[in-house]
Amino acid sequence: MKTINIIILVVIAAAIAIFAGAYADSSTYADFKTAKENPGQEYHIVGELNKEKPMVYEPMKNANRFEFFLKDSLGNEAKVIYSEPKPADFDRSNKVVVIGKFDNPNGDFIAKKILLKCPSKYEAESAAK
Repeated sequence: MKTINIIILVVIAAAIAIFAGAYADSSTYADFKTAKENPGQEYHIVGELNKEKPMVYEPMKNANRFEFFLKDSLGNEAKVIYSEPKPADFDRSNKVVVIGKFDNPNGDFIAKKILLKCPSKYEAESAAK
């Protein structure tokens, strides 16, 4: 086999491996019900913070544990556990996106990442116009 053919095969194999890895790591948007039905699979859940239920963050006890309740767009609610410090301006967020999974159908949603949308900076811009 010629050297160029070997190089082409290696490049094709590497491209296939990259696409397969990216597809396996990808997650989709869903609600808590779907995520509970598929424990172990990662999802993006869009919801609103339930401010009537307690948020638990005790940095003196464990700075890397934050718990709160989130209600998804369909009204399903779940307790979310985030193993990082509480994000800044979390209390003022309008919408929250949690990325994570249920380890089991009766457990809590384990978030590995939290994305926030804080309306205050957008409201200030529109008021100025």
